[in-house]
Amino acid sequence: MSKKIAVVGQGYVGLPLAIAAAESGFAVVGIDINEAQVATLNAGLSPVGDISDAEIAHAIARGTYRASSSFSDIEGCEITIICVPTPLDAEHAPDLGALESATRSVAAHLPPGSLLIVESTIAPGTTRGVVAPIIGTEKQIEIAYSPERIDPSNKQWNIRNTPKLVAGLTPAATERAVDFYSAFINRVDRGESVEVIEVAKLLENSFRLINISFINEIAIFCQRLGVDVRDVIKAASTKPYGFMPFFPSAGVGGHCIPVDPSYLSHKAHEIGAPSRFIDLANDVNRSMPAFFAGIAMGKLGALEGKRILVVGIAYKPGVSDMRESPAIDLIAELRSRGAAVSWHDTLVKEWAGESSTPLTSGYDLVIFANPHPGTDISLLGQTPVLDTRGGY
Repeated sequence: MSKKIAVVGQGYVGLPLAIAAAESGFAVVGIDINEAQVATLNAGLSPVGDISDAEIAHAIARGTYRASSSFSDIEGCEITIICVPTPLDAEHAPDLGALESATRSVAAHLPPGSLLIVESTIAPGTTRGVVAPIIGTEKQIEIAYSPERIDPSNKQWNIRNTPKLVAGLTPAATERAVDFYSAFINRVDRGESVEVIEVAKLLENSFRLINISFINEIAIFCQRLGVDVRDVIKAASTKPYGFMPFFPSAGVGGHCIPVDPSYLSHKAHEIGAPSRFIDLANDVNRSMPAFFAGIAMGKLGALEGKRILVVGIAYKPGVSDMRESPAIDLIAELRSRGAAVSWHDTLVKEWAGESSTPLTSGYDLVIFANPHPGTDISLLGQTPVLDTRGGY
């Protein structure tokens, strides 16, 4: 009989994990408190861009996957994985509400001696200091941490070929988690401790945040110098060692880069360690929408009454995800200066009570935020363009 597992949270992290496990022969129940999403999944339809309807339908037909809104379905599962969001609150501080709630719900139904794995991004000490106390010791549950490494719309790296980091609170938990992931992931690496892996996850995305903020500052420098930052990056990239290209933008968005470093920074402040690079990087990236509004004003003389079209408002090309998208602040900044702003995004389509506007000429200015592949910019005619990705 197939080993039964439960994956709590059926979003961009949990669903790919659940389907990959189901395809490798596990009997998977995907648990989500969103009943509409559960119904959609059980109808064989995917709410996640990286998973097709056919993949879900195939797993359902094989009897290796089903979705549920009941935590009682965890009973009888040998392994339970928590993949719920850990966002920031209004003060940009870690919000563990969903994780704590999910852990409490899970704790009531975990079979004795089973394995619990947390994949949500968390600050160091959270697995040991928050999750473990909620679970308690009565059922002798093994607990491990293995942070997600999902990059939506990435065609090269996926859940199967991206190396997985794992560490347990006990050696037995580590080995059980390694055995589980090794069934469908090519490479699984053990960490020295849970805390090492918690920090490693935050380091990965803090590295990206800091380098993106740095290239955004270089882009501002190049704009004032009168050279194209894209040409500068291309030239620097000819060096085969010691350089990694990053590219400018209107800021950072998505589920990881704008969020994860703040978990590290918050913990650093808590223990009295410096985090100046992260704090400065956040300041730089949050200033970019105002910078581009200023560039737009320089091009048009004034923004009052000007018709501006923002193209690509998702946080990155190829996805419909609006989480932390810098285009949100860019549009707000332009409108605060009196511009009449419309937006075009074939994947987002509807956002904040507004609808995507067709590409056409007749605007005073077009701003490229994150255009999707295949965007036909020829439809813009001779409209002036401000590209936030370089060449201002």
